[in-house]
Amino acid sequence: MEAVIAVLALLFVLFVTLGVYATVKVVGAAKRSADRHLTQARRTVEDHTLKVKSFAQSGPAGEVAQLRLKLRTSMRATQDALEAGAPEDQSLKESLGLFERLSAHGHELDAELRRLESEPDRGTLGKRLPELRERTHRIARSADSLRWAARDRARHFADDDLDSLSTQIDLETGALRHWTTSDQQPAPASGSAHGAPAAARTRPDTPRSDAAREPASEPARPAVAPAAPRPTYPWQKKPRPESTT
Repeated sequence: MEAVIAVLALLFVLFVTLGVYATVKVVGAAKRSADRHLTQARRTVEDHTLKVKSFAQSGPAGEVAQLRLKLRTSMRATQDALEAGAPEDQSLKESLGLFERLSAHGHELDAELRRLESEPDRGTLGKRLPELRERTHRIARSADSLRWAARDRARHFADDDLDSLSTQIDLETGALRHWTTSDQQPAPASGSAHGAPAAARTRPDTPRSDAAREPASEPARPAVAPAAPRPTYPWQKKPRPESTT
């Protein structure tokens, strides 16, 4: 009895542990999903805000908003392209490592540009703009180079696969159109083709040939047989002789 109670207690503890573990996993996944959606929503709001500022504000403040928008757009597009191609192409993992190092410079520059958006000294901001513009262009150019290289690599592999597939399809279609003589039924021989008509033509002559082969044992019968003498009966009158007078 005590063993049964111990087993039941062990099963209860096991079920409770599994339930807690599953609950923690579900809550963690939900939290990560919520954080990801919140981050995407925050980025979308910031992008729209930067677009509005770049068009609404003029001077250094508007240019700073344009630099931030360009930097964020380029970095996000490159990150999406590399992360999408890395599971299929192991060579892109090294590119992801380089992008992470570039992202550190990008985050640093974006934070600096964000602080300069609220800078009241427009003169100082104007003096800093050439250096900020150069740094933004360099980071964006490097990110664009990684992104386009990854896309060109994926397109090259896709073209190679398409060429190989086209070659295989051409070989298969050629094999399907190659009919051998074994697939066709043999044509009738020339002798047998003309044998049936020849036999048909010789059929009417067969009795004639048989008659020619028969021996001439019986004389040929006349076409019309002579009339046989009619029998005379006693009640018939004798014919009278013709008168000579």
